[in-house]
Amino acid sequence: MPGHSALKKSKGTPKLGALPEWNLNDLYPGIDSPQIERDLAQADADCAAFERDFKGKLAAMASGEGAGAELAKAVRRYEALEDSLGRVISYASLVYAGDTTDPKRAKFYGDVQERITAASIHLLFFTLELNRVDDAALEAAMQDPALGHYRPWIEDVRKEKPYQLEDRVEQLFHEKSMTSYSAWNRQFDELIASLRFKIGGKELAIEPALNFMVDPDGKKRKAAAEALAKTFKGNLRPFTLITNTLAKDKEISDRWRGFKDVADARHLSNRVEPEVVEASCRTATMR
Repeated sequence: MPGHSALKKSKGTPKLGALPEWNLNDLYPGIDSPQIERDLAQADADCAAFERDFKGKLAAMASGEGAGAELAKAVRRYEALEDSLGRVISYASLVYAGDTTDPKRAKFYGDVQERITAASIHLLFFTLELNRVDDAALEAAMQDPALGHYRPWIEDVRKEKPYQLEDRVEQLFHEKSMTSYSAWNRQFDELIASLRFKIGGKELAIEPALNFMVDPDGKKRKAAAEALAKTFKGNLRPFTLITNTLAKDKEISDRWRGFKDVADARHLSNRVEPEVVEASCRTATMR
């Protein structure tokens, strides 16, 4: 975030001009690049092929001859597909984050999200089925160095086992993610980006407005705080709707999965025990 001096336009100081953007050429040269469509089409085909090759077969593979080597081949293919999908969605996310008010970027991001969701539905079975493999059989298979290489990832996946649902329900949750929490998160981002805050006679976006909150001049901090409060209050209804909808969406998901506390899913995602978080919080409050 730029310092407050960057916002001043004193006499003789040149304007900032066009601000820099991320150079994403290592991913794709632009949102109209034909390579994006080729990669998405290839991902569609590869994900469908992966499902045909392995769905319903992991338990037999785990108890069969050469279990470790065979399962390792499946995990490597899964890893490669996740990397391929991650490359495209990472690019789309970064392009969109660069200007969430640009309708062309927003459409591109939404289109890519839809394609990625459709392709990855064919991968959903893999971790669900892997978690149904007998513990002893999987442990024996991991004695093979080929599969043992993936032990940290497999153990992370197994932590999700108590909270995973029947496959069709998991598929429903996956497909509806675009029209549930992710859609509301996007609505929040676009609303925040569109807001303007009047400070010192100028209409500012959220970033420069927040920057004034750390200005050495107390009067500027106060003006920024009042401007932020005024604009946020004027948009209280959409913010309330977004927050309440996201809270209810999470409550439904947590209830179905069996999480007892509102923070349990986040602790699991972060791979940290609740006791560790609580101890850290107590330590912080004692300082």
